[in-house]
Order: sequence, then structure tokens, then C-alpha cells
Amino acid sequence: MYIDTISAISTGMGEGGIGIVRLTGPQALPILHNIFRTPGGKRKTRFESHRLYYGQIVSGGDTGELLDEVMAVYLAPPRTYTREDMVELNCHGGIVPLERVLNLTLQQGARLAEPGEFTLRAFLNGRIDLAQAEAVQDIVRSKTGPGLEQALGQLAGNLSRRIANIRQGLLSSLAHLEAMIDFPEDDVPPASVSAQLYETMAELEKLLATADAGIIYRQGIRAAIVGVPNVGKSSLLNALLRADRAIVTPIAGTTRDVIEETVNLRGVPVVLVDTAGITATEDVVEALGIERSRQALSSADLLLLVLDGSRQLEAGDLELIEAVGGELARESGKKACVILNKSDLAPRLTGPDEIKRYLPDLPVVSLSARTGERLDELEETLARLALGGQNVATHSVMVTNERHRRALAQAAEHLQAAILSGEAGLPADFISIDLRLAMENLGEITGESVQDSLLKEIFENFCIGK
Repeated sequence: MYIDTISAISTGMGEGGIGIVRLTGPQALPILHNIFRTPGGKRKTRFESHRLYYGQIVSGGDTGELLDEVMAVYLAPPRTYTREDMVELNCHGGIVPLERVLNLTLQQGARLAEPGEFTLRAFLNGRIDLAQAEAVQDIVRSKTGPGLEQALGQLAGNLSRRIANIRQGLLSSLAHLEAMIDFPEDDVPPASVSAQLYETMAELEKLLATADAGIIYRQGIRAAIVGVPNVGKSSLLNALLRADRAIVTPIAGTTRDVIEETVNLRGVPVVLVDTAGITATEDVVEALGIERSRQALSSADLLLLVLDGSRQLEAGDLELIEAVGGELARESGKKACVILNKSDLAPRLTGPDEIKRYLPDLPVVSLSARTGERLDELEETLARLALGGQNVATHSVMVTNERHRRALAQAAEHLQAAILSGEAGLPADFISIDLRLAMENLGEITGESVQDSLLKEIFENFCIGK
């Protein structure tokens, strides 16, 4: 347990119905005694745990200034978020009352919490492991239902239990090896160790295989909408957002800058980047917008090449087709889709077969951004591209964190080395070294083996008050 008490505003700053000032540490309850008064202005000497009390926050003792009317709750350990004494003051939601109440708690001896310090204390006090602590931030930042579902499952310990099972398999193998080393006369059969290592590797690889899709559900991807002027890029953005976010006119070159908006495509958070039409121009402002469009094309994970299907391909279209093909060749992980817009216009002069001559491996969707015709097909195609074509059951346990993926990959490398050592007939000591390293890698995920520098890196990205 810590000897100091921390305090912070735990709700978002701004106007709202309720804002919460939260304290944890040994002085949380004494501070509450000092600043809380009943509606009649009297001190309250006893607070039952986990019970709300209506009253006032005052400064300067019994005759002090009224700062706010609140609902206060005292939480006694161990049934608290941090497993320490905690106090939460439900104030009126507004910057001024919250800051005044917070400053009063600091004057009473608390210190301002550092980012993520409440959750860090929950981890260090053993209430949650490190993977569960990271899930708290994922819940706050989740953008789609599947992303939230995965974060909630991780907070409940689903991933931690899978990691624990894999570590248990490694530990069991290590125990066999230690027996072979310490008691060679017992003739422990090495075959039993080898079979167990293969089983553990299969479980590890199965979990690691979920990482690509899991990280996308958590972080999302960037999709750049590119094309020559007046092919309907902004109309497509508005159609996918179901809102008039970008200005649409019949005049070519309306979009002069990059516009970014996030959309939920079948549970995948996608940042759509609407770009200026890429063409030759002498207009200085338009040229700046086109340069940003080229930068967006290079930095995006997914390229949406929009063509006007109601006319023949022109020189500008062919240049963009070549540029998209070049990007895909340079970046093996980048994906793309061709969209033939304006299917509501006749005649259709450019079709999927013609596009396949230039980009044979890309999906082609014909649609009308204006009417919404076949927009569902495009959304399904984009979600499938984002997930690498996988049919993912989002209710299953997935790896959603790049740090976790790296640790699992390192554990798999050490486990593979152990298997190869066993197949080569090397002594058990060599195999056990790699097994211990693999266990250490897995321990980095749940926190059994973690350095202070890593904790600092993880929690400094949290909100203050969380």
C-alpha cells in the first residue's frame, strides 16, 4: 500500500450533468471528514462503505465557503478499484466547480495523480494484472462494438487465462526437464516433454494468429479516398458517414484539403481520408491540397481508388492506377479497392473487366454514392480487406495489443528453439533455458515479469484520474 494520497478529476473536462473527483490512499477518508458537511452544515463523523451521502463541500472549516453540492461515497478496501481507501465526490459537471473541489483536496494533503496512477495502483496492489490494466484504457478508447467487446473480455481476464494456460504448459515441461537434470537415474522419458512442447506451441500459435484482426478492431485503419477531380470522392465520404461532412458541387476541385472522419464498417473503425483530386494545376492552393493527397496515399493502410464509371478512363485515371499499383508493390501490407462510381448514370463506359486489365488482383465495386446503390457491398468489401479476408468471431479471445503480439512472438521463437534443441538431442539444460525465456516473455503480458520503465511507458498514455 502507498503512504501518499492522490486526487484527480476522473470525468472529461467540460460541461455535463455530473463530474467526479476521485481520491485514493490513507488520507482519503480524513480529507472527506474535513471538507464534507451535511445539508444542515454539520460535520459527518462516520461514513459507511459503498453508500452515497448527499451534502456540501466547503473550504476553510465549519464557516468556510460553499464550493458545491455533491453526492459523496467512501469505499473501504479491499472492495475498491485500487484496494485502498477511496473517496468519490460526485459534483456538478463543469470546469469551475470540479477544479475548485480538486484544489481543495490538494490543499488538504493529497497530491495530483499522475496519468493512469489509479489503475497502476490497482495493478501493483494485485487487484488486476497488467493485461487487464491495459484493457481499462482500451475500453475508454474503443470506437466500435467489437472493439469494446474485446476490451471488456480482456478486463474480465479472458486473455490472461489463456496466457496462464500456456505458461502452465511451459512450466509442466520445465518441471519434466528439471527432473531429467536432477534425477537422471529415474530415466524420465524425453518423448513426453517433446509432445507437451508441441501442444503448447500449437496453443501459442493459435492465440498469436488472432493478432492481426484483433489489433485492427482495437486501433482501426486509415483509408485514403483518391481519384481525379469530380469522380465523387466527397460524395462517397458523405455516403459512408451517412452525413453531409464534405462539400459537394459539380465544380471540379471543390475539395482543397484533406478531410478525416471515423466510420464504423462492420465493427472495424476506419479513418476515412477524403483527398483533393489529383491532377495537374497551376492554382497554388489546389496544388498544396494535391500534395497532401499524395502524402495521404502513401501513409494510408487502405486505398480507395474512385473512378467515374460513366466515362472512359482518361490520362489522369491511368496515372493514378499506376500510382496505386506502385504503392501496393512497395508496401506489401497495404490493401486497395477500386470503386466505379456514378452507376446511376448511363451509359456505363468503364467496367470491372477493364479495370482488371490494370489491377487484376483488386476487388472492384460499382456503385452510386449519390443514391447509395450497392453501398452495403462496398462496406462489406472494405471490412473484409481490413481484416485480411478473415472471418473472425469477435466473441472469442483475441490479441488486440501490439505489445502483447511482440511478447507472444518472442515466446514462440524461444519455444521453437527449445523444440529444435530437443530434436537435435541437446542436453536438457539447453532446452530449459529457452523455456524460461518464453515464460518470461509471457509474463511481460500479464505483469509477472515487468520492468519499471515498461510500466511508465504503458501508464503515461492513460488519462489522469483513470
